[in-house]
Amino acid sequence: MEKNKHKITEEEVQIFKEVSVESGNEIKKDYFLPVSIVVAGVLVAGAIVFAMTYKGGSNGASNNPGAAVNSAEAMKLTSHDVILGDANAPVTIIEYGDYQCPYCNLFFTETQPLIVKNYVDTGKVKMVFRNLIVNDRSATQHESHNAALATECSKDQNKFWEFHDALSQLEFKDETTNQQASENNGNLNKEAFMNIAKTLNMDQNAFASCFDSGKYSSNIQQESDQAVKYGVNATPSFFVNGQQIMGAEPYATFKTLKDSLIK
Repeated sequence: MEKNKHKITEEEVQIFKEVSVESGNEIKKDYFLPVSIVVAGVLVAGAIVFAMTYKGGSNGASNNPGAAVNSAEAMKLTSHDVILGDANAPVTIIEYGDYQCPYCNLFFTETQPLIVKNYVDTGKVKMVFRNLIVNDRSATQHESHNAALATECSKDQNKFWEFHDALSQLEFKDETTNQQASENNGNLNKEAFMNIAKTLNMDQNAFASCFDSGKYSSNIQQESDQAVKYGVNATPSFFVNGQQIMGAEPYATFKTLKDSLIK
């Protein structure tokens, strides 16, 4: 039984391919060099668009046992990654998520705070979040992409993790209120992103300019493309020093694995 994760099926991969072929717009690449501790625009050519299904099962098993998982490549940190915690921490957790994924926000609400308190704040673990856009179900839906773009723009002002947390809290609240209609319901819009930027005392003009230009759209596509190549087929998915965890597993699962790696 599979739960607490979103699965990318073969049919959904085909949908992605068809949408990619149909789009004729070019994407301008723009790579970011972060200096802090650890995303709006239009849907562009090649942007990953999957119809998603909710699956049950938190045992960490792959949704597609035949898929080759390249954990070594997934664990390589890049100049685009923004680290939460001590860069020299012995254990690295890399999460692939979508801001509209309810299980991603469940992990953020229930499990991540304990990991941060007991492992990140004590210098034992560092965390990285990467985008895997899965909840934009058609070419007319792009709230997951927009949310990712807004969060990418926050990196320009060294506010990534603060923005990530505020956005995840916003969507978790919406999911709690609108359990059957929380995806692509209009709440993840520019106004909401600007309100977060204001709360975080960001330069709102600079943020709006980044957002409106779609500055990091190509980065989001690239990150999602790479996740699929690495064998990631569900959100949230995690790599903990190369060991894969699928789904919003409870804190105890992460604790057991991290403790074994730290020893």
